[in-house]
Amino acid sequence: MSRRVVLGGGLAAAAAAGYAIVQPPFGMWPSLQELSADYRTAKGEQRKVQVTPEVSLDLSTQTSIALRSLQGRRMIELISGEVLVSVRRPASAPLIMAAADGQIAVTEASFDARCLDGVVSVTCLEGAVDVTHSGQSARIGKGQQLSYTRAGIGTSVNVDPAQVTAWQSGLLIFRDRPLAAVVEEVNRYRPGKIVIVSAELRQRTVNGDFEIKKLDSFVTQVEQLFGAHATSLPGGLVLLS
Repeated sequence: MSRRVVLGGGLAAAAAAGYAIVQPPFGMWPSLQELSADYRTAKGEQRKVQVTPEVSLDLSTQTSIALRSLQGRRMIELISGEVLVSVRRPASAPLIMAAADGQIAVTEASFDARCLDGVVSVTCLEGAVDVTHSGQSARIGKGQQLSYTRAGIGTSVNVDPAQVTAWQSGLLIFRDRPLAAVVEEVNRYRPGKIVIVSAELRQRTVNGDFEIKKLDSFVTQVEQLFGAHATSLPGGLVLLS
């Protein structure tokens, strides 16, 4: 083999390794940005952080938070994951949380924020929450939720706050959700990775409450409920068909 071929192959391998660090395949391990966070939870872990006397954070599983500075003021960035935020600050100094090129501003309120794969969902639990993204802005009140992506801010909807924050009490609650979405959420808590390879199975509807500490039996439950077949592979990878 020529030196050029060997060098080219080495550079390609290095580039692939670098991409895997920045964007891990199947999300099997934390990205470089997540690892550099000020506060981070591992899979299945929850953590409470008192940032200041007026601001407290409850981090759900696989959540990364960074502390930033915006025009001399402290700002919190939700890099990835889900967090419940409680704020009691004066109107002249609102808390600013950044998430996926958008911002969430509150003074006296509590809210739940999720940032996964570039999609941000904000649920107001108490008070009022202001959301801005790409020149758009919206305000939501207690029991309302809105999401935004690169395409902009969506329309707010009414939700059950207890269902949104059920993870705090060790539950995952799903109502009329496709199995694909349920598996994505379960993967955030359960060791390894579940992948659905059947298009028909991905669309099956799920209604149920699952205890986070008992998710080891989730694959077996799917097999029994939907007649699916599970294939276990090294590294904790499970294929559902």
